[in-house]
This record gives sequence, C-alpha cells and structure tokens, in this order.
Amino acid sequence: MFMLKGQLHRKLATMAGLAAMLSMALPQDAQALPVFARQTGQNCVACHAGGQFPELTPYGRIFKLTGYTIGARTLPFAVMGVVNAAQVANTSKSDDPGADFQKNGSPVFSSASLFIAGKVTDNVGLFSQITYDNYASQDDNGKFHGHTSADNIDLRYADRFIDAKSDLIVGLSLNNNPSVTDPWNTAAAWMQYVPAAALSSHQFSDANSPYPGFDAAASPLAGINAYAYWNKLVYAELGFYGTANRAFSILKAGTPNGDTQNLKGINNPYWRLALTREWGAHNLMVGATGMLAHAYDVGSDTSDPGNLGQFRNVGIDAQYQYLLDPHTVTVQAAFMRERQNHSANSLTAVAPFYLADGVTPVAAPGSSETDNVFRAKATYVYQAKYGGSLAFFNKTGNSNTLNQTSGYDSAGQITSTDPGGTGIASLRVNGNLTGNPGTRGLTYEAFWTPLQYVRVGLQYTAYSRFNGASSNYDGFGRNARDNNTLFGYVWFAY
Repeated sequence: MFMLKGQLHRKLATMAGLAAMLSMALPQDAQALPVFARQTGQNCVACHAGGQFPELTPYGRIFKLTGYTIGARTLPFAVMGVVNAAQVANTSKSDDPGADFQKNGSPVFSSASLFIAGKVTDNVGLFSQITYDNYASQDDNGKFHGHTSADNIDLRYADRFIDAKSDLIVGLSLNNNPSVTDPWNTAAAWMQYVPAAALSSHQFSDANSPYPGFDAAASPLAGINAYAYWNKLVYAELGFYGTANRAFSILKAGTPNGDTQNLKGINNPYWRLALTREWGAHNLMVGATGMLAHAYDVGSDTSDPGNLGQFRNVGIDAQYQYLLDPHTVTVQAAFMRERQNHSANSLTAVAPFYLADGVTPVAAPGSSETDNVFRAKATYVYQAKYGGSLAFFNKTGNSNTLNQTSGYDSAGQITSTDPGGTGIASLRVNGNLTGNPGTRGLTYEAFWTPLQYVRVGLQYTAYSRFNGASSNYDGFGRNARDNNTLFGYVWFAY
C-alpha cells in the first residue's frame, strides 16, 4: 500500500494543483449545483449534507419532492467535470497490462455533464443530466473516443397541501432510472456518486465495487411514477417501467440500440415505502423498495421469447443524519436481494470448461440465481470543507457455471492463450473460476472542499474477496488484494 501511494503521489499533486487553479479562476460566490442555488438563493449546505452533492438534507428532500419548483425561474444550465486517477496494487498477473489496466496511475479527464434543470412552472420542474464519457470506446489502434448520452432525467409535476393538521406532497415523475426519483442517498441510483473513468484501471475503484441496485436497469428505461409524502412521516411511491422507445426515446438519447435494455410491455413495477422522523438536528429514515422486471437479454432479438428473463428485487435501507454546524454526520445502510431467472436462450451458452481431470464437463448452468448485496457507509464533514468516510460492501450469492469465465480445458490446464488448440481460453484479471459472485471489501475516503464547487478526494478500496474467492479467483494466481486500488479525484460543478 505504501509503494502504491508513493507511485501515485506526484500525479495526485498535479490534480490538487488543478483544483487550486480552478479555485482561483472561478468566481468566489458560486453555490451548490448552480441551477438550484440560483433558483432558491440558498447556499449548498441548505440542500446538501455538509455541502456534499448529492447527499440531501431534509430541506433538499422537500425541494426535490415539490418538483424542483421552490424559488424563481432562472438560467437553467450548469456543468460538471471530473478529473481522476486510479492505480491498481498489482498489474503483474496479466497477459497485457496495458489493456487490463489502461492509463494506470495517470490523471485523466474522465467525464463532463451538462445539467438542464430547475423550475418550469409553479408545479412543474426538471432535473436532467447529459454526460460526455471521454473514454467510451477504443478503436483497434488503441485510440479512445468520447461519447455523449442521456444520463439521469426526472421531469416532475408536484403539489403541496398544508393545513393546521396535515402536510401532504403529491407528485408524478417521468424518468429513465428506477429510484432516481428517491430523495435518500441509500437509493440504488444515488448511493454511488463519485464518478470513475471508463478505463480498465478504474474497474476496481469504489465506483465499481458492489452496490445495491437493479440489474434490469442496465441502460435508460422509461418510467411513470406517482408518489406522496405525508406529514414528513410516510413516503410512498409506485411506478411502472418499459423500454425507452418511440415517444420516450429521448430518455435514452445517445445509447446505441445494441446496448439498450428492452423490457416486455409496461408491467414492470417499481415501489418504494419509507418512514421518516426529524427532531432537532437529527433525522432518520427506514424504508423498503423493490422492482419486478421482465427483461430481454441486452442486444437480443425482442421478437424471440427465448431471450426473455426476469428480475425480482427486494431491498431494505436506513439513513441517519446529524446536521448542526460545524458538524455533519451521515450513516447509511442498504441491503438488496435480487433473483434472476435467466432466458432460455442464455442457458444454451453452456460454459465450455471441464473439471480438473480434463474429461468431466462442469455442471450445467442454473436457470436462476440469487445475489445479495449489503453496503454500509459512515461519513463525517467538518465546516462543510473537510470530511471522510468509511464504507463496507459485501456481495454473496449462489454459484452458477453460466457466470464462469475461467476454468480447465480438455487437456486439464488453465490457459488464457489456448496453446493446445482446445478452443477453450480463460480470462485473466476479471476471470471467475467458480461462477460465484462473492465480493467483499472496505473503502476509506478523505476529501476536501476548498470551494463550494470543487471537491478533491482520495479513496483506497481494499478487497478481501473477489469473484468468489480470496485467492486465485481467476485460476492464474490473482488474489483479491491484488485489486486494491488507490483512487484520487477532482470534481467540480459550476
């Protein structure tokens, strides 16, 4: 770990220098995500816990639930950009480190977003994000190409009814991501929010470690959700999702058809229920969520029923906040169980591997599997400037040879180059020898917000288990700890 930090020290210093230049070059009175700050006239700490986007305070949740309409209409644009660097602990157990760990340890401009958001009318508001990925693809010559696509979109109608005995907020949302509507950061769409580059050297950073989520939402969908929040006590939401096509194609703009997640019809419900309480500087939420989705294999022919599978998700979560200057404390925990019934056609892709004798094929793939993901995180921020967090993640589930990507060939060997011409090659670095998803680890983070629109952070993600094993998980001697990653970032919004 100490060598790893030493190798990245100079590059992180470069990133810190960039943050310092940004703090001098940009106006000193910028606040929060500027669209909403200009609209409400509030400093970022009013809406975001400790000023850290996108962690919402009780006021920030009310702002979101009332459809982003509090305040006056203003210029509806903002931009966000991320510079980051990641260094993986061990790159030696690879056939091609340059491909398996692209730009390892090098600072890169990873992505940028344009936000079009804010109040439209007294009852209608919008949050929309269009993101440019600087490393979206790579050609045969090794050159990277950027790509722009629709990211999170949430168009709302909301109203609030208040009298001496009752406070009721009701609303409708047109959106493209199950749980993007959720006002708590334990939601699948929001629990992970520090962006990482789409580079193989970033694949083990905290952004790509297990999070509770909906695998059926592999790409933008189209959903209509209705919600209600009563007396700041009970929150309920019900939505139905389908494929983002025809009139709803704008919700997946920029996503290639071959990467689009197609659902069967609109009988794909998402639900959310939460109980909340505020007292003094404290607020608490406990909740549950779930989704049922009839999903075609990504990129497959939707006219063939053999490509149709099913996802069933059920999760529970909780969040506690203490908000009293100069201290901010947030504690989150979320658990998600997902049962996937595979399509009939996907089961014909039998794993080609053998047992160690080179004669007996591995077991036939299972038609279904269950994954469990638990994640907990504690964050402390002082003076809305200095902070740190500790996160624990643990993914478990049953083994399935359908997910096996490394194994023995007919000669009783594990090879990545198939020198014997058996037609069977195993995957290094990302290989899975057992077909088990088990992954466990910790992420340590320290961050500094020198200005309200610049955040500089350092994360260290340490794995004790990866792809079902602590050691030799890919069959080539790679251990879980070899994937430990030091990750630094400069994140700015203006």
